[in-house]
Amino acid sequence: MSREFVNTLCAALPGAEWSEPFGPGHDIWKVGGKIFAAMGAAGDGVSVKCADAETAGLIIEMGHGMRAPYFHKSWIMLPWGKVPEEELRERVETSYDLIRATLTKKAQAALPPRN
Repeated sequence: MSREFVNTLCAALPGAEWSEPFGPGHDIWKVGGKIFAAMGAAGDGVSVKCADAETAGLIIEMGHGMRAPYFHKSWIMLPWGKVPEEELRERVETSYDLIRATLTKKAQAALPPRN
């Protein structure tokens, strides 16, 4: 599990866009202009959105994540090496789907279909 793994995964999601709005070394992935995955310059993990704060709390209680700095409490940070690759993939894709679902119908229609 690494930054490269997450960047490859995110790049494969339909309509996903990479940027560095917070400066060099910060990998930010967006869909429809909204963040769904963020990796800071410290390189200690990836922050993703959960369905709600309760879900985030459960993941933190399980020891698979921690509170994501600078984000709402429905976001968690998954430190490298704490979760299996398949769970990491699932959490990134879930974050993408949650953020994509918040876009307007017009914005969603403009994106490539999610397979």
